[in-house]
Amino acid sequence: MIVKQHLIFILYSLCADVFKVAGTKSKAKGSQGQFPITQNVTVVEGAIANMTCRVDYNDNTSLQWSNPAQQTLFFGDKKALRDHRIELVRASWQELTIRISDVGLSDEGQYTCSLFTMPVKTTKAFLTVLGVPGRPEITGFTKPAMEGDVITLTCTTSGSKPAANIRWFRNDKEVQGTTKVNATGKSFTVRSSLQFQVDRRDDGVAYTCSVEHVSLSNPYMTTEVLEVHYAPHLEITHSLIIPQEGQYLKLECVSKGNPIPEPVLWSKDGGELPDIERMIVEGRELTITTLNKTDNGTYRCEASNHLGTSSAEYILFVYAKDFPGPTTDPNALGQHGPDHALIGGVVAVVVFITLCLIIVLGRYLARHKGTYLTHEAKGAEDAPDADTAIINAEGNHVHAEEKKEYFI
Repeated sequence: MIVKQHLIFILYSLCADVFKVAGTKSKAKGSQGQFPITQNVTVVEGAIANMTCRVDYNDNTSLQWSNPAQQTLFFGDKKALRDHRIELVRASWQELTIRISDVGLSDEGQYTCSLFTMPVKTTKAFLTVLGVPGRPEITGFTKPAMEGDVITLTCTTSGSKPAANIRWFRNDKEVQGTTKVNATGKSFTVRSSLQFQVDRRDDGVAYTCSVEHVSLSNPYMTTEVLEVHYAPHLEITHSLIIPQEGQYLKLECVSKGNPIPEPVLWSKDGGELPDIERMIVEGRELTITTLNKTDNGTYRCEASNHLGTSSAEYILFVYAKDFPGPTTDPNALGQHGPDHALIGGVVAVVVFITLCLIIVLGRYLARHKGTYLTHEAKGAEDAPDADTAIINAEGNHVHAEEKKEYFI
């Protein structure tokens, strides 16, 4: 009995040892068969990058981080590289996380996490550093430009990675420029140029350069407002459409030009204003009080700047007091007069229809006249003389009447 119990104990011990060895080998195999888990990281230049390496199961095996130059940064919780920007965040058997502060473009590259089993297992993680573009600058414009000049606006931004995108806007409308990209080390310098000929419509127009980049939440913008000098252009506006005797008339010389054309000079019929007591000049305005027939004539305003001189005229005709007058402005007759082309077309159509009616009526009368002559000839064909022909013709008429009465 004692021997039997002893044999059972020995068998139990042997089984326990076998299961223990199998479990140990299984753990070792699980530890050696897995690879570290990492993720690629993208940060903006100057920001902080966290690099994390994990394992699902680790049998007291150390983890290590190395930089792109294969220099060891941390071995477990031990710092290996003297770089004050690199710090330990968390170190355990299942995780090793480090922090890189103030990341620069030189920190970009492939980092390696190693699990020191037999053999060593490694996994790569790529750190991408985005270069932030600098604030754009517009060059190439010297104020002021003269109308007709060809100018080139150039917008430049540097330090971007990848290369930034530049867009141009004329006020709120996008216009196309020519872009060139140059590599400067690991970053890029981008230039976009816009060439055009300026005219008076460009005076006061805002040209905006917009820089867009993946590292920016909102684009960088800079604006250049153009100043264009051009020769003056004048026109006269008036307060009355139908000036009448005794009324008050104001004429204004509206001028466009840069620089502003000054001074404004008024004249009448090629000479000075004849009645300075009733004809008052204030800046660009000419006021005529108590209109009368002697004020009729051509009024002219003239102004200039360093690029040229311009003038405008107004023809004044003063109507009698309480006279209905014309329904249009005499100075706008050229723009609002009768449409002679339309009137001519209507007259031509009427003449054509009249001619057609005359032709149709003529053909109708000719046909009836020919029928009459034919009946007259029938009575004269067999007559020996003229008297007999007349009698026969009259007889035919009588028979025709009788025939007509018969059928009725």
